[in-house]
Amino acid sequence: MTLPAPTDTMIPADGGAVHVRVDGRADAPTVLLIHGFAGSLHWFDDLTRLLSADYRVIRADLRGHGRTGGDTGLDPESQSRALASVLDSLDVRGVFAVGHSYGADVALALARRSDRVRAAAIIGQAPDYSYANLPRGGVIMTLPVLGALLHRLSPPVAVRFGLRTGFAPGFPLDNAFDDPDRPIRDHRAMSPAMYRAVLTDRQTRLAADPLDAQVRALGKPCLVIHGDRDRMYDPARTVARYTAAGAEVEIVPGAGHSPNIERPHDVARILAARLERGAG
Repeated sequence: MTLPAPTDTMIPADGGAVHVRVDGRADAPTVLLIHGFAGSLHWFDDLTRLLSADYRVIRADLRGHGRTGGDTGLDPESQSRALASVLDSLDVRGVFAVGHSYGADVALALARRSDRVRAAAIIGQAPDYSYANLPRGGVIMTLPVLGALLHRLSPPVAVRFGLRTGFAPGFPLDNAFDDPDRPIRDHRAMSPAMYRAVLTDRQTRLAADPLDAQVRALGKPCLVIHGDRDRMYDPARTVARYTAAGAEVEIVPGAGHSPNIERPHDVARILAARLERGAG
């Protein structure tokens, strides 16, 4: 079977145009993949290749990232409004919204907002920051002028060093992407305002309304995928909290905070199993 050529376009959306890529057949079940902080839709390249033969895969660069760009509307509710506009434009229903890291916040917000989303999945994200192990020095990046300057001047070696906690110990980051410089490109493309959105505003928001509470109140099926070698969030605590909230939890052996990159075949298998039974 020959698949249609992927489409890569800018779609008008709430708050400004969003860079969107669509792979797979238009009549196939749809999965929406939402990247995290300092990422782009390319953080799902391998996963998309594994899923697109059987499913329609939609990816987008979040506001403040990639080709979408922008410095405002970076919070999950604003991001979800933009993605809801994208789904409306594409006229898709029964969407399985999958969010990695910060994308998890957006996926849950989108699932609450849009009846086009029937289920959600969280990859590598704990309910809040109460036991987070985030890279040191992040607070200085939230300062409006100094943070923006440091962001622009960060050498590639510093970016790669900061990314280490996003993967299991010893994971070969240089071989993780089609373009070895992808993490550097995505970091440079990101708005410096994202540091405050994720390191300050998000911490406050999740303390008041953690993701496990959001899952419990969602009223739609939710899947959690977590690596057993996650260095940002303790796997045992994360699993316990989401399980108590009623989510279905899958552990990916050998993966850290980014199973979608570290173990794409495992993640594809897990997602396909849920898609085959209606993501419920």
